[in-house]
Amino acid sequence: MRLLLLNANTTAPMTEKMAQAAQKLAPAGTEIVGATGRFGAAYISTRSAAAIAGHAALDLLAEHVGPGNPAQFDAVALACFGDPGLLALKELSPIPVLGMAEASLTAASQLGTRIGIITGGVRWIAMLNELAALLGFTSRLVGIRATSLTGAEIAADPNAAAGQLTALARDLVTQDGADILIFGGAGLVGFAQRLQPQVDAPLLASLSCLITQSLAA
Repeated sequence: MRLLLLNANTTAPMTEKMAQAAQKLAPAGTEIVGATGRFGAAYISTRSAAAIAGHAALDLLAEHVGPGNPAQFDAVALACFGDPGLLALKELSPIPVLGMAEASLTAASQLGTRIGIITGGVRWIAMLNELAALLGFTSRLVGIRATSLTGAEIAADPNAAAGQLTALARDLVTQDGADILIFGGAGLVGFAQRLQPQVDAPLLASLSCLITQSLAA
């Protein structure tokens, strides 16, 4: 199976990091191919950046998927937690497309009843609430907490971010009553496993959810 890991921002090292992590999650015989946005923001943290990222995602789909492209894929994994351009990608793609937030919320709803999300960048709180409503998960989502750090800043200094992320996760459990938590975003790769011993609820890694469901599509 060949899976296209589509990163709609312009940070190639982040794409490479996710592709390497995804390859470790995939079964033998699976090939993960990363693709990075050709224009837009280095990290998506605003509505305007998300809108541009949706266009960049469609541009990547046109480049890598469809008739006439010798490098055929079996599914597309949209590796941006805000799922920019998700519905348009689904409309145009001849193969299944899964979004990172979509996959994570689906997995969380199967494993728990009260979902909490931890991510980077406070502007994402409103945007993710809107996305959850669009995807039909509002009734299951009890809270979203975000650090003051963007995902890019978290990825640049994960040790400095770990304390903030742990505190946010604990607040979602004790204050909001979450019984399952999603660590959402490319910048948070690796944190769910790392911080699980410090939080009294299951922690889901958004990239793991995305890859698992994309391979099953």
